[in-house]
Amino acid sequence: MRVLIVDVSALPNFMPPGPGNLKEKIYAQVGPDLVRIEEEIRHLIDSDIPLISRVGRYIMDSGGKRLRPLLMILSSRLCGYQQGNDVPLAVVFEFLHAAALLHDDVVDHGEFRRGQPAANMVWGNAAVVLVGDYLYSRSIQMAVTYRDVRILQVLLEATTKMSEGEVLQLINSENLEITEDEYLEVITRKTAVLISAACQIGAILGGTGATEENALKAYGHHIGIAFQLIDDTLDFTGEEKELGKPVGNDLQEGKATLPLIYALRNSKAAERLRVRQIFSADRIPAQDMIEIRNLVARTGGIKYTNNQAAMHSLRAKEALKVFPEGPVKEILDDMADYVTCRRA
Repeated sequence: MRVLIVDVSALPNFMPPGPGNLKEKIYAQVGPDLVRIEEEIRHLIDSDIPLISRVGRYIMDSGGKRLRPLLMILSSRLCGYQQGNDVPLAVVFEFLHAAALLHDDVVDHGEFRRGQPAANMVWGNAAVVLVGDYLYSRSIQMAVTYRDVRILQVLLEATTKMSEGEVLQLINSENLEITEDEYLEVITRKTAVLISAACQIGAILGGTGATEENALKAYGHHIGIAFQLIDDTLDFTGEEKELGKPVGNDLQEGKATLPLIYALRNSKAAERLRVRQIFSADRIPAQDMIEIRNLVARTGGIKYTNNQAAMHSLRAKEALKVFPEGPVKEILDDMADYVTCRRA
């Protein structure tokens, strides 16, 4: 049996070591898969056009969690896939995610991403948009090699919904009247849909039945919602060195996320008016940012959003009950818990 030596320094920030904690427990199981994912990304990101390779490596090497490709691999394994050709298809989801991040930073005028200047700050908007387009096209090209219409159908439906989610978010920019249901629709399309597709396509690759495929699709949906809701709370409670971007970034970009939506729903009229005044500014000063963060905490917005994330995490685990107990299912259960307790 070949022993795979895992070089910790080469891995993304998804599983930093820490004795006895949940992240290390998961890392001990998925480290070899993360190494395979990283090797495949380095192999597939190269292009004859040097600028594409440079921008692609910049976003790929900036410490992404590799959550989506890892979930695809684990989902396929849970469904019995053993043929060893899973990683190129898994990397499709990291390419699509990276393309979305590149486009996001252009639309949102993002200045930092994962603790370093955003790619558009280095190469400009035009180059970043075009490289994002390349990553989208390259992803479909890679998926076509699997010669499975179902895989392509799920993938294209997901990318279409992602684009719709971007437009919905743009429409609701600086909209403090957005409802919780409307916001959940935005994050379902922007975030959850790709994670759900990764899990569903893992099931398709594993050749499983409709019951198991739908279960993994639901698992990915709820993981995606929980993941984004925790991101929402971290924008109010996290630290810049952990997040890799300024705290309050969503507020600066005019995004009303669930903690603020809940706070506005449960605040006084004068407090709501004050928030609208703050949002009307081109740039929110630090003291006003603190004022909003205090309001969100005081009205229970953080607690409510954390509770909603925990509920979706539980629903994700419930979706897996159609599968027998085993080590892969245990990892997926642990990952459902991990997304609600992470700090970055």
